[in-house]
Amino acid sequence: MRHFRSRAVQEEEIMATLAGSGSSRTRVASRSCSGNILMRIRQSQITGRAMSRGTQISEVLLQERGRRARWHGIPVLLRKLYEHSQPNRDLVQAHAVLKLLVEVLMRPTLTTEKKPKMNDDLIKDCLSVLYNCCICSEGVTKSLAGRSDFVLFLFTLMTNKKTFLQTATLIEDILGVKKEIINLEAIPNLAGLVQSFDQQQLANFCRILSVTISEPDLGHDDKHTLLAKNAHQRRNGGPSQAEVNQVTILSIPGFIERLCRLATRKVSEATGASDFLQELEDWYTWLDNALVLDALMQMATAEADHSSAESSDESVLAASPLRQRLPQSMKVVHEIMYKVEVLYVLCVLLMGRQRNQVHRMLAEFRLIPGLNNLFDKLIWRKFTSSNHVLHGQNQNCDCSPEISFKIQFLRLLQSFSDHHENKYLLLNVQELNELSAISLKANIPEVEALVNTDRSLACDGKKGLLTRLLTVMKKEPPDSSFRFWQARAVESFLRGATSYADQVFLLKRGLLEHILFCIIDSGCKSRDVLQSYFDLLGELMKFNIDAFQRFNKYVNTEEKFQIFLTQINSSLVDSNMLVRCIVLSLDRFESQTDDVRVIEMLSECLLLSYLARVENRLTFLFRLINIINVQTLTQARCRSKISPPPYSCENVSCLNTSLVILMVARRRGDLPSYLGALREKEYAERYPGCLLNNFHQLLRFWQRHYLNKDKDSTCLENSSCIPFSYWKETVSVLLSLDRNSPCAIASYIDPAYMELDQDLMDD
Repeated sequence: MRHFRSRAVQEEEIMATLAGSGSSRTRVASRSCSGNILMRIRQSQITGRAMSRGTQISEVLLQERGRRARWHGIPVLLRKLYEHSQPNRDLVQAHAVLKLLVEVLMRPTLTTEKKPKMNDDLIKDCLSVLYNCCICSEGVTKSLAGRSDFVLFLFTLMTNKKTFLQTATLIEDILGVKKEIINLEAIPNLAGLVQSFDQQQLANFCRILSVTISEPDLGHDDKHTLLAKNAHQRRNGGPSQAEVNQVTILSIPGFIERLCRLATRKVSEATGASDFLQELEDWYTWLDNALVLDALMQMATAEADHSSAESSDESVLAASPLRQRLPQSMKVVHEIMYKVEVLYVLCVLLMGRQRNQVHRMLAEFRLIPGLNNLFDKLIWRKFTSSNHVLHGQNQNCDCSPEISFKIQFLRLLQSFSDHHENKYLLLNVQELNELSAISLKANIPEVEALVNTDRSLACDGKKGLLTRLLTVMKKEPPDSSFRFWQARAVESFLRGATSYADQVFLLKRGLLEHILFCIIDSGCKSRDVLQSYFDLLGELMKFNIDAFQRFNKYVNTEEKFQIFLTQINSSLVDSNMLVRCIVLSLDRFESQTDDVRVIEMLSECLLLSYLARVENRLTFLFRLINIINVQTLTQARCRSKISPPPYSCENVSCLNTSLVILMVARRRGDLPSYLGALREKEYAERYPGCLLNNFHQLLRFWQRHYLNKDKDSTCLENSSCIPFSYWKETVSVLLSLDRNSPCAIASYIDPAYMELDQDLMDD
């Protein structure tokens, strides 16, 4: 039994400490990766050999030895479990033994008498056996997940450092298959438990925490539609369990501060270290060598015994006699894995109902300046190529710590900046002064958020975090998956009420030319990357005459313009936000005919001239309405730590873009002619009533969705500079059932094709 612990648990601890990446919900995918499979197979083989040796000892001897050592009958149970889990044996008996094993493990908490002290090694053995059984059979995991008392009991074992890793790993797997999210408030003395963790334990705890504060995946793609999500919210009402858990965890004193410290903790550089990627290759070779496992375990044990101080992860590794026997890259990867978990938790909290509270804390504890200081040496190391991954050749593989870390960092920046005044903390003081100077030169007032920014909390150093991000963004290969996330992070800085100074700040750094190069000249084929660049281009150019001048200077030939149009038309779902921004900008420019620069741009810019023609707007309008319906409307949302880009299936923006085209037409008195043109298009396509009935249903859904979502309606108003009251009024006019109204959709549908009495939203 002693040998069973020393090898099987060693490998489990090393796997959990050094090789685990992603939450239990995403680790299902990572289990297919060769490294993790090798580790799990080896672990199971060692467990089997140890149990096999246990069967050679008589049961009487095991019972007597167990009585003297107070093993509580566990060795005998392990022997029975091994016997009943062999091929062609009755697995029902194995499950019965597992249940008994759980009861024995929980015995100290179930008895009303004086609680007996259970040997730590035996607890580890029990946890390891249960974990191995979970790996081999999903049924075991689900069975354990059904025991709420057992799940809560496992949290009490996390107070013991010797059993922490085994407990955390088992909890993570169990919560990954549990249908309902557990209530964190039900965990005994949760605040005391979390406050007792050292920094290493807290980072590992974030793996568990991420499952309890994230909204569960609803399942198949048809469950991700807005219709399904709205129905789900109506049925449940009130805050979800994940939202309640977010409130619970935020109430723990010092929790966010410690996460900020973990996220921004530096990693010392080794003198004379070889190339990072080569070291990593050596590291994986080491992991295949059984001898290194013992060495790593000795270091981990030494670290655990001396980790009372929060800096122990640094000091123990540096002082360890084994330090020179391990590559520096292992320490770096170890730290990166911790940070992935921490950044994910912070990202989820930033998107929750307590977003403003979280923002205040992150600003106060200087998260952004800390990440800025890590950028060059850890987050985007200058000799790291995005073409290289650590496992295989899949950049989205969540078993690569480097890829996970970079994407999670970019998602955090996106969540931090999106529609929030704290976004200016991504700049340093000199860059904030530059924004003020841009506003002064343009004779426009500074935006209130910039004026209110506490400059002592902004980035320090020669460059702010946003500027550093732009620098690496320009160096990425055309089809790099990082480009999607980088563009989203930069775009989020521009979201909200349009700021001329923000746009000019980025224009001066060549962002527009870089985007146009990627769309027109780079040969990029990734739809996700192109979509992110279209959206970013729209935010960068909206209402900005300087940006349109730069666009016209770059797209200076008919050939380039046609390539640009082809990219737009190849996927209107991806490019519709850019179309919307051009329509809005054109509408504003046409009201500024007293400005000579505007008049020149209206006559010279191929893009503005193209959208100024009504037939081209109608073509876009027809396509936008035709590619969506109520049952397929989707909206972006945060999913797992590493997942396919969540924006690639968002199409509700197509509905809002079609509304923008019609609102502009209504304001000019042209709405009847646009609706008439849609009717003519229907008959030309030989589908009378199809398009207009579909649009009517879409607008009815729009009313139900946006009239009950304050945040979404505010975003529409800020991004379009059209009062939300005009959005509502236009939709009401279009939905009028008065067939004598020239602005009502019903007036353009022949009675024989009328389907307005059907309510598809109640299906």
